[in-house]
Amino acid sequence: MKRMAVFFWILLAGWYLAAQNGQPQRPASALADTTQVRFAALAPEPQHRNVSQLVSQLLMRNHYQRKQIDDSLSSQIFDEYLKFLDFNRTYFLASDIKSLEAHRYMFDDYLLSGQVEQAYEIFNLYETRVAERLEHVFQLLNREFDFTIDEYLEVERENAPWPKTKAELDELWRKRLKNEALNLKLNGKDWNSIAETLRNRYKRIQKNVTQYQSEDVFQLLMNSLAESFDPHTNYFSPKDFDDFKIQMSQSLEGIGARLTTESDYTKVVEIVPGGPAEKSRQLFPNDRIIGVGQDMDGEIVDVIGWRIDDVVQLIRGKKSTVVRLQVLRSGAPANAPADTIALVRDKIKLEDRSAKSDTLQIIHQGKKLTLGIINIPSFYSDYEARRRGEKDYKSTSGDVKKLVEALEQQGVDGIVIDLRGNGGGFLDEAVELTGLFIDKGPVVQVRNAGGGVDVQWDTRPGKIYQGPLAVLVDRLSASASEIFAAAIQDYRRGIVIGSQSYGKGTVQNAFDLNRYYRNPAERLGQLKMTIAKFYRVNGGSTQHVGVIPDISFPSRFDKMEIGESVQRNALLWDRIDPVKFAPENDFSSLAKRLKQESNLRLGQNEEYKKLMENLAELEEQQNQTRISLQEAKRLAERNKVEKEDLLAEGETQDGAAADSAAIADARTPNHQGLKKDLLLKESGHILGDFLLLAKK
Repeated sequence: MKRMAVFFWILLAGWYLAAQNGQPQRPASALADTTQVRFAALAPEPQHRNVSQLVSQLLMRNHYQRKQIDDSLSSQIFDEYLKFLDFNRTYFLASDIKSLEAHRYMFDDYLLSGQVEQAYEIFNLYETRVAERLEHVFQLLNREFDFTIDEYLEVERENAPWPKTKAELDELWRKRLKNEALNLKLNGKDWNSIAETLRNRYKRIQKNVTQYQSEDVFQLLMNSLAESFDPHTNYFSPKDFDDFKIQMSQSLEGIGARLTTESDYTKVVEIVPGGPAEKSRQLFPNDRIIGVGQDMDGEIVDVIGWRIDDVVQLIRGKKSTVVRLQVLRSGAPANAPADTIALVRDKIKLEDRSAKSDTLQIIHQGKKLTLGIINIPSFYSDYEARRRGEKDYKSTSGDVKKLVEALEQQGVDGIVIDLRGNGGGFLDEAVELTGLFIDKGPVVQVRNAGGGVDVQWDTRPGKIYQGPLAVLVDRLSASASEIFAAAIQDYRRGIVIGSQSYGKGTVQNAFDLNRYYRNPAERLGQLKMTIAKFYRVNGGSTQHVGVIPDISFPSRFDKMEIGESVQRNALLWDRIDPVKFAPENDFSSLAKRLKQESNLRLGQNEEYKKLMENLAELEEQQNQTRISLQEAKRLAERNKVEKEDLLAEGETQDGAAADSAAIADARTPNHQGLKKDLLLKESGHILGDFLLLAKK
């Protein structure tokens, strides 16, 4: 059930999604341990006809791409809808898909006319198939699996053929369930405990499907339409919209992570700067949470198959209390064991997200260099204080200006701006920050759907820092981070180091549907839509491609499915006319020499060699598309993975495995982690080379 609640955005550091208290639920004939599973059929509500037509017209008129909802897009919508329902192709039969193909080129007509009944017919068929699978699961759990048989489970099924027969589907589910049982067995559970855990897990899935209401199905349909335009265009139902407002108005404690649901798992989308998860360096984007426990000794509750709001209720809690999470690591092999981490709940404060500085001393070619390190976790601004006209309001650019001035007083030889893990924030702060390091000029271009281009300028002459500058980015640096890094690179004001950035170069705006359909008796939802695109001053977009560093450094994030380029229907890179600007230097020949010196230095670095070995091993593990269901083989594979993880754990502290550990270390003033961050140290040596080569 891929992303059945993908648009329930959760920011656990201060917001939560209210549970569905008071909402009528559809009757289910079987929520107990039984083989008789039934779900009531669903149908559209009266307002859905009007909302479907309204959303369709808004998208065609206002989305950046100005697509027409026609037969071509209908085919995309059809595929998106099936992916929402059955991402891993484990419910529908090939015969079902063959019969549903009659709708492939009709979804445009359905949506434009508001006749959405057919989408509900497909969903009701899906529910029938879910009921059949659950009956099969409950029957399988009446008998223990034989874990001595040498057989395998294919774990990548997104593009696999649809099962042709019920027997083929039964066999697929037998292996799926056997894999889940084997995981529990390897964690020390006996068969009775395994069977009970799995029964409860699938009863929860059964209950979740039972709780789906007409509006939930309509939201799936609308998002199949919206995401066919691009992945950042989304529809929010009235309930989701209300939940979002509740999130914004309340201040509840949590761990500081944004979550979604994907294929029965709760997946981490984003780690919030300054929150408990980010400070702990134990939770990362794309990690999957499979269990939640309270305090240090509370029982770990299996949350596979849970609704996102129920998982949130377990994770959130009072400040200073402990929550334990059982986590499947992103990028880990399919047979890797889960990690259990403990986080202390807390509120996120603006000062926790603030830029911080430190100094790092290195010996470069016999000379002692002192480097200023400024870590920027996000592009923030105290909007209300700014609106009131306060001169010294809290902002990224204001804080960095003070930090740079303090570092200059210490006589640093160069400054490194660390944007690793920075997911963006206020656009005007990216422009203001760029202005600190360049003389006045254009910073970024914003092109709207009509083709008009608005150029954002730094209008203040002069800069606060003249010396050598490096900017660090990684695959998690996005949006405003990319605007700043791109401007520094285009102006040749500094050297961009690290790995390719995220590639999120689009602008979204929210449309309240109640403004367009004035009927007080009906409450409608909200549409978030991509309306513009960012372009560099040289004319190239930051979308899809992101910022390519002048000097690349490998990262484990590069081996993961992270970034705009892996998103379905993402807008592509393109180019518009450049705007006139004056580059400060010519780095073309110098950059080549800097790369050569860095490669020579890293080639002799043992930490770097270990990093490359770990990345090669990670890539090999990720290419494995099947896992053994034989206990002896699985145990041997798990022991091998755990041994490699243990060896890598020591290397992590030297920057050899976990990029994000270095991010958090760099945010802690006077922390020894700075000295153990391989990329940060190498950036210092690159600046040292720059100083020497520039003098020559």
